[in-house]
Parts: sequence; structure tokens; C-alpha cells
Amino acid sequence: LFRSNLATQFPQAVGWAMAAAIKGESNVAAAWIGEGSTAEADFHHALLFAKVYRAPVILNVSNNQWAISTFQGFAGGEQRSFAARGPGVGIAGLRVDGNDFLAVHAATRWAADRARAGHGATLIEHVTYRAGAHSTSDDPTRYRPKDDFEHWPLGDPIERLKCHLIGLGEWSEPRHAALVAELDAHISTEWKAANRHGTLNEGPRLDPALMFEDVFRELPAHLARQRDELA
Repeated sequence: LFRSNLATQFPQAVGWAMAAAIKGESNVAAAWIGEGSTAEADFHHALLFAKVYRAPVILNVSNNQWAISTFQGFAGGEQRSFAARGPGVGIAGLRVDGNDFLAVHAATRWAADRARAGHGATLIEHVTYRAGAHSTSDDPTRYRPKDDFEHWPLGDPIERLKCHLIGLGEWSEPRHAALVAELDAHISTEWKAANRHGTLNEGPRLDPALMFEDVFRELPAHLARQRDELA
């Protein structure tokens, strides 16, 4: 799995998938980028190599409507779907409701089965909406209405899946509330544990002895002496 926001991981995933195919493995690579990153050259390089070498890779584009402050139309999303760029270079392209868990699961499984059968890559566009800020340095109210996400017609994916499972008799409101409380407690515990290592406001509080680890297979004598002096 490769995840970032600058498209560099797309050709990396294709290369990894090509290596897996050459070695006769059944592994499939998957990578994700935002729709804004489709303007990067790496996106197009990845699609071309995936086509030419029939790489077993799933290339996912999360079309959440906004790059850091630019509407997806600037990246060409209002002309044709981002999924259409797959067939443009000869690989399969799917456009799926990214807020529908079952639709995403079905599309991904289809793409994975297709890749393992030797039919090559699939480009999947997940249509969704970024409700929050792009990053801690981003203020989305500067370029879109504050309540814009509330009008997104595809709804909240968790709420949709919850209602679907309850309708099938496989889930319930009490079980959902209990799970939410359990996850909230887990996140709070892990957050406190992470803060023990420092925060962005305070800076890291790392163990100085870590500088001697994972550098040499066998620690040289002079570094061993320095480590002992530090202790």
C-alpha cells in the first residue's frame, strides 16, 4: 500500500507490481492520490508504464472535490471523469461512489481479481468530499462555504453503512454507540501515548540513544564508547 498526496507513489506502486509479476507472485499493489495530483507528471508516467507492462496494480484517485485550495475542475474534473483517463491510455477505468463502502469494496475486489488474472491495471476514481481542512495549515473557509460539506448529496459513508447494516438486521444502534465509545477511548489513549514523545508545539522528546540504532549492523567501537559515555 502506498499513500501520499504528491503522486510520487503512483510510479513506485507500478514498479513494485511489475517486480511481483516478474517473480511470478500473486501480489497486487495499490496506491492512492488526490484528484489534484493527477496534474503531476508522475500520474501519467504511472499509467503509461502500467499499460505497457500490464502491471497488477490498482491506481486510486480520491476525488474529494478540493485540492489544498483549488476546486477539482482546475484539474480537468469538469471536462471528463478522472476515471476516463484510464481508457485513454488503454487500462480499465472505474468511477465509484467513494462514500459507499460496499461499492468501493466491490470495485476494488473486481480490480484485484482482474490484476491477478493477468489483465493489468485499473484506475478507480472515488467520488467523495473533503469535509475538513486539507492540513493543519489550511483554512477551508477562505475558499468555500463553511457548511459546504453538509450539502454533499452522497452523505456520510459511516452513517450510510450503519443504516444499511441495521436494515439487514446485522447491526444495531446500541452496538454502534458502544463501538464508537470504544474507538474514542482507544484514540484518546494512543494520542496521550504519542504526546509523550513530543508535539509540534513543543518539539520531539526522543531518547538520544536512538541515534546509534539501525545505522550499522555491528556498532563500531568508537560509537559504542560514545553511546556508553552518553548513558
